[in-house]
Amino acid sequence: MKLYTKPGACSTADHIALEWTGQPFEYEILDKDSMKAPAYLAINPTGAVPAVVDGDFVLTQNAAIMGYIADSYPEAGLAGDGSARQRGEAARWLAFVNSDLHPAFKPLFGPAAFIEDQAQFDAVKATARKRVRSLFEAADKQLAGKQWLAGFRSFADPYLYITLRWADGLGIDLGGLANLATFRQRMEADPGVQKALKDEGLA
Repeated sequence: MKLYTKPGACSTADHIALEWTGQPFEYEILDKDSMKAPAYLAINPTGAVPAVVDGDFVLTQNAAIMGYIADSYPEAGLAGDGSARQRGEAARWLAFVNSDLHPAFKPLFGPAAFIEDQAQFDAVKATARKRVRSLFEAADKQLAGKQWLAGFRSFADPYLYITLRWADGLGIDLGGLANLATFRQRMEADPGVQKALKDEGLA
C-alpha cells in the first residue's frame, strides 16, 4: 500500500493510521506543484491528497481511505473490535471530523471561495472561527472521561489531531478545552504519531 500525502494536510492523518497498523507501507510526499503534475493527476484527477494505491486499486477521499486501512488491517482495531456497534461509533466520529470540523476551516484557508468582496474576508473568517471553536467544544465534551473520541483508539483520532494542529497554526483560541489539550499531548507522545510527523518533516 502506498500513500500520497502533503505535510500537514489531512493526509497526514492517514499516515498516522498506517503507522498504527504496524504493517509496512510506502509513502510519497507531494507539494502544491507535484499535486498538479501529470504523474499525480493520473492517480487523482482532482489533484488533492490523500490518495492510496494498493496493487491495481486506487482510492481517494480521506474517510474512504481510513475505512480501507482499517478493513485491510483489522487487527489494528482502527474501527473497533469488529462489532457493528464499535465500527459505527468510530465511523460517527470520523464523519464528525471529516464532514463538520474539516470543512469549517475552509473559509479560514480561502475566504475567496465563499465571498468575492475582499472587504468581507475578515467577517467571514471571524464567523468561521466561532464555528470551529464550537465544534472543538463538542469534541472536548465527547472526550470527557475518555482517552479517545470513540471511547477506543480509532481512525477518527489522527484526523482530529491534525485539525488541532491547524487550529494552532491559525491562532484559534482553544482555551478551557482541557480534554482536547490532554488528547493532543497523548497523541504527540505516541511513537506512531512521532514517526509520521518526522517522515513528513513536521516534527
